[in-house]
Amino acid sequence: MADFLTEFWKALYFLISPYAANAFPPLVKGKRAIDFGKKFIDGKRLLGDGKTWEGLIAGTLFGTLCGSIAWLFHPKLNKIALDYGFSIPLITPEKAFLLSLAALLGDMSGSFIKRRLGMERGAPAPVLDQLDFFFGSLLIGFFIVKITIGIIIWGAVLTLIIHRIANIIGHLLKIKKEPW
Repeated sequence: MADFLTEFWKALYFLISPYAANAFPPLVKGKRAIDFGKKFIDGKRLLGDGKTWEGLIAGTLFGTLCGSIAWLFHPKLNKIALDYGFSIPLITPEKAFLLSLAALLGDMSGSFIKRRLGMERGAPAPVLDQLDFFFGSLLIGFFIVKITIGIIIWGAVLTLIIHRIANIIGHLLKIKKEPW
């Protein structure tokens, strides 16, 4: 049971930057589409108007900031973790930047896939909508921190739950058009 809970704390710490990066772009309300309105060979937009340069930059910076703040607390948090027989991953500001950017690139990959499937902006794509940014951060995470199976499982479970709650709140606050 202890290993199960230690993996929870590791996952939560790992996810600080990706969560912050993914949550911030809707607050920015960017205007400049990353794909510049260009279409793919299938005649459909590459990403759509929802993926903007302002959101990418602001989300990456916010995720980096949150990860850097967590980094400042890492020595104290890790000391507590060590008292319980485990350590939390060291996420430096550079790693926070990479995880934040990777999360947003993962989110853009999800949009690219949705466009290829003919789905309009805001159309629900269960699992893809919730986990695309998580998988993006995991992809780079494998190269910069020790990713365990527990971090993957807890990360996916937490992301599915937190993403749903955050989107409902965002919809109620009129930050998001759709509650998914």
